[in-house]
Amino acid sequence: MMSPPRLALERISKSFPGVAALQEVSFDVQPGEVHALVGENGAGKSTLLKILSGVYRAGGGEIRIDGQRRDIANPRMARECGIALIHQELQQVPELDVAQNMFLGRQCRRLGIFTDKRRMRRQAGAVLERLDPTIRVTSRIRDLPVAQRQIVEVAKALLAEARIIAMDEPTSSLTPQDFEKLKTVIDALAAEGVAVIYVSHKLDEVFRVAGRATVLRDGRRVGELDLKQAREADLVALMVGRALGPSRRKSHARPEVMLSVRALGRGHAVRNASFDLHAGEVLGVAGLVGAGRTELVRLIAGIDRRSSGTVALKGRPLALRSPRAAIAAGIALLPEDRKKEGIVPLRPVAANVALPRLGRLAQFGMLDLAAIRDAVRRLTERVALRPPAVDRPIRLFSGGNQQKAIICRWLMAKSDILIFDEPTRGIDVGAKSEIYQLIEALAAEGRGIIVVSSDLPEILRLSDRVLVVRCGEVAGLLAGTAINEESIMRIAV
Repeated sequence: MMSPPRLALERISKSFPGVAALQEVSFDVQPGEVHALVGENGAGKSTLLKILSGVYRAGGGEIRIDGQRRDIANPRMARECGIALIHQELQQVPELDVAQNMFLGRQCRRLGIFTDKRRMRRQAGAVLERLDPTIRVTSRIRDLPVAQRQIVEVAKALLAEARIIAMDEPTSSLTPQDFEKLKTVIDALAAEGVAVIYVSHKLDEVFRVAGRATVLRDGRRVGELDLKQAREADLVALMVGRALGPSRRKSHARPEVMLSVRALGRGHAVRNASFDLHAGEVLGVAGLVGAGRTELVRLIAGIDRRSSGTVALKGRPLALRSPRAAIAAGIALLPEDRKKEGIVPLRPVAANVALPRLGRLAQFGMLDLAAIRDAVRRLTERVALRPPAVDRPIRLFSGGNQQKAIICRWLMAKSDILIFDEPTRGIDVGAKSEIYQLIEALAAEGRGIIVVSSDLPEILRLSDRVLVVRCGEVAGLLAGTAINEESIMRIAV
């Protein structure tokens, strides 16, 4: 007889006021299987993981583990059932060491009173030896690279004897090299019989890691694919249920130079950087993580003060002593970390979009809120914000729609230069296509666009020219047929 699945979700439903988040979703995961859960933002993936980990209670349906029905009412019960959730934003205390983080909330005790650090470190070390022997249990979490912090979370789950591990966007902050390390760990988990649920927007990773994929759309299960036989196009078609934009963009670059950067520098982070940005051009900025890409655009956006060099907009030199000065000059940055640097989470979309213009929208110190909402509503219609609710707190929107709102901010500010730093990080494939189309539309209007991205297909898809940064310096500039992954990586390394 065949053994039952390690995990079976049967007709799981969940509703919130006015929203049916999940509608009778079913799928199963076998022991030793890596099962992908994919779909656009808002498809219901996060809700399903929260039900599985006990954060939410299902409104209907059953959860079975090894054939036995389980009622998971809270996170403690989920842990007792052998379920662990590894969040996209790691749940760790930076000041504590690795062993202390692995035993958070359930420290070993001596005589029932004293914390037994020696036993905790011994047990933590035994688990880490299986995953990454280079991680020291006495190292502080804050001193570890992100990839090793992810591995510590996996080790924490194994320490709690988890038989089902769900990973929510585990590589959103990892380099391709770090992904390879994580894949090795996932393969080792599967070999030990652990059932792994893998959630990611990076479809190339999904095909490399998982054997099957369950696809959600609008809270419903719309299909399941054997990833050994399916193509990426098949998966995308199920996810979005609509045609996406073209795979290559039309160039709108003009001869006019909008932005001129000469010998720009700041210590060792950026050194002697020089380039021009033309009207209607999309200039890609590529390079390895830590090469100085973000540091370069932060100087142009006035966030960091330059120690050398000049920046000129349409031939006019700019002092750029602050972000306010850059915004006033017409330079806008859509930052790498939307949640920390791009939005005011508790404020509505209208307030977030109007931020740079509030001073000009006030009369006698009073804001015309109705006029602001009307102006923002027109802009959000242009970018197809979903849902089109400008009074809704921006934190309740998906990452793709938050990015659209930030684009609206700089449209309202009438910015001529738009700098996108990792524009589609954490964004699903459908919203990614919409962001690409918006970037093309902005270039067609004659704006200058700079796109910093770790995603080489994204750089190839968007760029008229590619600036390759290495060790804080501009190491190369590619154009035309010279733009390809091999050429970019050869210069980057």
